[in-house]
Amino acid sequence: VQLVESGGGSVQAGGSLRLSCEVSGYTYSRYCMAWFRQTTGKEREGVASIDSGGTTYADSVKGRFTISQDNAKNTLYLQMNSLKPEDTAMYYCAARTLACYWQTFRTDRYGHWGQGTQVTVSS
Repeated sequence: VQLVESGGGSVQAGGSLRLSCEVSGYTYSRYCMAWFRQTTGKEREGVASIDSGGTTYADSVKGRFTISQDNAKNTLYLQMNSLKPEDTAMYYCAARTLACYWQTFRTDRYGHWGQGTQVTVSS
């Protein structure tokens, strides 16, 4: 199983970015997929998750971020709008076999991780 993120970069506050996570090695549409982020000195936190049951978002990104997936391309996306400086972090995609509804933002419930892509938002 391999997860490869892309799409990170630097943007001014109020701008937008779309992250992608290309998945290979299994039929990912059957799994819970999620985005996490981490800044130096802080724990990795859940941002959004998606599976056949729907989507879940952290309160800090609701209304601004949208998680989606393209099953034909085996790719997970995170559309990030109205970005704020506090969104600056390394963003990771993750996958697990458990359904998303159960402890969806617990990092230790995910067995597969990408290498991360950096997002920097300047004020």
